[in-house]
Amino acid sequence: MSIIALPVAGPFFRALVFGTPESRGSARVVRACASGVISLSGAALILAAMWGAASSLSELPGPFATSATFWDLVSNPFYNNGPNDKGVGLQMWASLQRVFIGFGVGTAIAIPLGILIGSSRTAGRFVDPLVQVLRPVSPLAWFPIGLVVLASAPHASVFVVVITSLWPTVINTSLGVSSVPQSQHDVARVFRFDRWKTLTRIVIPHSLPYMVAGLRLSMGTAWMVIVAAEMLSGNAGIGFFVWDSWNALDLERICSAILLIGVVGLIIDRCFGFLAARFSYTEVA
Repeated sequence: MSIIALPVAGPFFRALVFGTPESRGSARVVRACASGVISLSGAALILAAMWGAASSLSELPGPFATSATFWDLVSNPFYNNGPNDKGVGLQMWASLQRVFIGFGVGTAIAIPLGILIGSSRTAGRFVDPLVQVLRPVSPLAWFPIGLVVLASAPHASVFVVVITSLWPTVINTSLGVSSVPQSQHDVARVFRFDRWKTLTRIVIPHSLPYMVAGLRLSMGTAWMVIVAAEMLSGNAGIGFFVWDSWNALDLERICSAILLIGVVGLIIDRCFGFLAARFSYTEVA
């Protein structure tokens, strides 16, 4: 009886001591959520301390003085009382639209360009110097060019996002393509893959982690650049909201907008971080 009971009791006691797979999965989720809460709480405390120190040494409003204005903005974010009086939610939505359009156009240019540079030494020899010349140019310097070419301030803002956000994706994609092991190219030759099959079966799968990392950096650049571009454009957007608040000397609204910009940027980055984790892999020797 005991000999029969031991195999039956064994899983019970293992589950009692070590937990079931479902409970271990739930525990991992709880630990991840707790870790995220602790990280955000620590970051918030550090930010509040730095903010409080800066406000005590200048006329910058402190966290407590800003909290009432922040609540007013987020409690009614979508009101629309005319072109120059819109809620912060509508302003944020206008900026996000420009960012995603510019990011999409930039990605459509960056990935093929990065593949070309990484797969051809001749192309890299000619194109890479151009990339290195254009990449450090300030986004504010590009805005007048976009305004002249496109004759539209909103379109010029999108142009600035395109021209400044594509470079991280270009560089990372070219790095990923150029790092494909020679053994994988040898396998393609053995199986007589044509160029398209080599690209889709070997080069792109190997380069995906590099591409996603580049896209993550590009999106961060796009979200950072749009604020500066909208300050110059004088059109709807979170950058225009910040500049309009400065003209009204409303520092509480500026600080609140900065917090919202940071929170939205954090959410976007975490989404790309999740995507990067899905496409990451470990090389097997």
